[in-house]
Amino acid sequence: MRILALALVLLAACATPATVDTAWETSITEWRARAEKSLRADNGWLTLAGRFVMKPGANTFGTGAANDIVFPKGLGPERMGTITIAGGKVRLAMAPGLTVRKEGMDLDEVVLGTDLERRDWVSLGRAAMHVIEREGRYVLRLADNESEVRKGFGARLWYAPDASYRVNATFVAYPPGRKLTIINVLDEASDEASPGYVEFTLAGKTHRLDAVGDDEGLFFVLRDATAGDTTYRPGRFLYVAKKPEPGKPFELDLNRVYNPPCAFSEYTTCPLPPKQNILKVRLEAGEKYPPRRAG
Repeated sequence: MRILALALVLLAACATPATVDTAWETSITEWRARAEKSLRADNGWLTLAGRFVMKPGANTFGTGAANDIVFPKGLGPERMGTITIAGGKVRLAMAPGLTVRKEGMDLDEVVLGTDLERRDWVSLGRAAMHVIEREGRYVLRLADNESEVRKGFGARLWYAPDASYRVNATFVAYPPGRKLTIINVLDEASDEASPGYVEFTLAGKTHRLDAVGDDEGLFFVLRDATAGDTTYRPGRFLYVAKKPEPGKPFELDLNRVYNPPCAFSEYTTCPLPPKQNILKVRLEAGEKYPPRRAG
């Protein structure tokens, strides 16, 4: 009887599913929901309707063909105003009788900030715009909050959460001042700060990813063997919110790999992975591609 009882216990153990980390799965689900909400937001990637490199001095804009910057039809009058770039400042002056809305105020003239991390949006009806400065070039980004792309977008697609892609990793810091050359989708090069790299083992092999950026976390641009098959061909992103202590193991969750803005809009300029961040292993985790779209 004791043998039978032991056999029944072992059978029950075999029939019981492996312990599921419900807190982790919940955190992944919540993170993906926030990513979905951000993508669908006003002035989000799905709303972008134009990207215009401006010249020094005056740049007229509107839907009329005679403007320096021609907006798509339906996004405002033929002549909407002028953006003047001079002395490192960007000044927006609206045409007579028109105003833009900024932080709850209607203005006919405003100086626009150019920081990419703190986008200084102004709006006129369904249209909104902001300016970014990149290495001396000033770029106007236009959003259409009634974009057909936004209206018809289905949902982001993800692999099911997989605990095997929660890997032990080690962060190795580079000496201060280290730079990494990054090429974007327009074949433009920029030298970016590189704080260090992470090293981890997956599928029995050791892999390494260089980080770029100089904030409190670690940002990676990477590509793996799923690119062009089930994931976005140019590459994907991964962000670790808090920089790990150098030399001390930490968990790197590859379930949080996600698509860059270029996967959703043609009006963005995303960085491409440096050659050392192109992995030969398949990362069947994180975000897939293509997303469901209209039609």
